[in-house]
Amino acid sequence: MTGVRVAGVGLTEFGDHPSRTGRDMFAEAAAAALGDAGVDHDAVEQLNYGNFMGALAERQGHQAPLAAEAAGLRCPATRYEEACASAGVAVREAVRAIRSGETDVALAGGMERMNNLSTSRVTESLAIAADELFEVRAGVTFPGAYALMARAYFEQFGGDETDLAHVAVKNHEHALDNEYAQYQRSITVEEALDSPVVASPLNLYDACPITDGASAVVLVSESYARDHDVTAPVAITGTGQGSDRAALQDRAVIPETPAAADAADAAYDDAGVEPDDVDVAEVHDCFTIAEVLALEALDFYETGEAVDAARRGETTSDGDLPVNLSGGLKAKGHPVGATGGSQIAEMTRLLRGDHPNSDAVSDADIGVTHNAGGTVASAVVHVLEVAK
Repeated sequence: MTGVRVAGVGLTEFGDHPSRTGRDMFAEAAAAALGDAGVDHDAVEQLNYGNFMGALAERQGHQAPLAAEAAGLRCPATRYEEACASAGVAVREAVRAIRSGETDVALAGGMERMNNLSTSRVTESLAIAADELFEVRAGVTFPGAYALMARAYFEQFGGDETDLAHVAVKNHEHALDNEYAQYQRSITVEEALDSPVVASPLNLYDACPITDGASAVVLVSESYARDHDVTAPVAITGTGQGSDRAALQDRAVIPETPAAADAADAAYDDAGVEPDDVDVAEVHDCFTIAEVLALEALDFYETGEAVDAARRGETTSDGDLPVNLSGGLKAKGHPVGATGGSQIAEMTRLLRGDHPNSDAVSDADIGVTHNAGGTVASAVVHVLEVAK
């Protein structure tokens, strides 16, 4: 089985781009990734493209060939849809194709255009990632669903809104110098606690924004990198995926995410590492409580013990385990179909030393990315390592 290297990464600025088309944004990210890799367009053998709500937001299905055309590629192109984990799955399948020997060069990533819809329409569109029969028909939206998870967590394990506010403050601080981040401004705990209630106990600053953006990564086999003098100092050494029941009511424990735990176990085993080996993480913090649940599912903390990690300074840039140095979904933004690829791009930049926050993890060798769909009915985890 051949190893997989990240040869190049590309991102658009995340934010509000209602006048741009999705294919235009993906073309920008793909061009940046190919340029970063120093790989010709005609070397790309497959495109793995993540997108969730394009049929609703742009009235455009069958997006993969359009994305390939926009990126200047002539190769098989496939769209992956796993709600907010769409790009994470796209990257995972590219890794598997390279490992199998079927492919030497793949472009993976994704795009989402959201701000051309009203907030209510975006909320409705995102809600279809929940169980339509038992949740959507009852009016459940994801702010409400994650509020239920937060309430259940507080009741079973402790913690409060102030703990979550510290997560938001931390991630905004991390985004300050990230040129791709939607929100490059600090907030205080007081501002977070005083912001409007979205779904109690979650306030506005507990939620990620509505975001337009695209991501792309060029993955190559180790043999291709060697034979073509491609500089690719970061390897994807582990990949894992998990699933869970879609409806919260059907789960044994609401404030736990076994899909992410299963994905993490598989990724750690695949890479031959343990949670204690990880130096830095990018996790799916669509809401502040989601970061807490992710840290526990990834086995960085025991169940019920991660809620005050940010308050204690353990997950800040100078903490023992820096988390979401990109700003996370909370401050960098969450164009849902692009997020999993964005996490890979940010972790690659962190590990190879060209991220604005690389100084915080200058000795880091191992990073983990965690990408989730819905209320973590789907999860993808990757282990990235500085190649020896």
